[in-house]
Amino acid sequence: MISKPLLKATIKQNYIVFLIIIGVLMIYLPTIASMYSPETQESLNDMLKMMPQQLIAAMGFTGDMGTLLKFLATYFYGFLILLLPMIYTIIVANRSIASHVDKGSMAYLLATPNTRAKIASTQAVFLLISTTLLLGFVTLVGIAMCELLFPGELDIKGFLLLNCGALLLYFALTGISFFASCLFNDTKNSLALGAGLPVGFLLLQMVADTGEKFEFLQYFSLYTLFDPAKITSGEGYLPSFIALAVIGIVLYGLGIYSFTKRDLPL
Repeated sequence: MISKPLLKATIKQNYIVFLIIIGVLMIYLPTIASMYSPETQESLNDMLKMMPQQLIAAMGFTGDMGTLLKFLATYFYGFLILLLPMIYTIIVANRSIASHVDKGSMAYLLATPNTRAKIASTQAVFLLISTTLLLGFVTLVGIAMCELLFPGELDIKGFLLLNCGALLLYFALTGISFFASCLFNDTKNSLALGAGLPVGFLLLQMVADTGEKFEFLQYFSLYTLFDPAKITSGEGYLPSFIALAVIGIVLYGLGIYSFTKRDLPL
């Protein structure tokens, strides 16, 4: 059960951020896809060898890149897909509840026939749908570009699975940010948790990837559950997918519940 007027207002509030992130992704994805070829692969590897190897590892630019799917999994899904959509989801999640409470506009929303549960559910639905559309657009453009540039080279089933994993990762990450937005009355604390944890997880994963000395840090990062190498190999990814789905469901449920039960400074 959602509020259509609130949903329309939320779309109007966030569509510019959505278009900006889509635009940036659409610059990087075709550019990276066009770089795939046996001729350029060797020169690209030579260029990467000239850079600090710990930095290359932290960015996720390591591993088997023998196929177009694995090439994209390394250079696009190894870092960029972990960063750019996260910016969007943090902004939108913070705006969903905490920003309204902080600015005082939540009092006007609650003065309408909408219940707290309906308001929170509407905002959760928008966050989930818009994130799905963002990654869905990336998927469709990725397939179209690869088929245009390298017909028949892309393992489409594997590519869809890779994007499914990314979507489940963001289901869990947006759950964190949404829960934080529902939990706090001000944007400062909402962002401290809702942005701090996802960014912290990403930094931990980057440090863990730099070498065996810091490898243990991966067990403290949610990003460990999204492993492009396992997904592209077709093995060992299902438990991670299930874990991400469960985390997302629990966090969204807790977010809506906490918002309906706590006191608001109205």
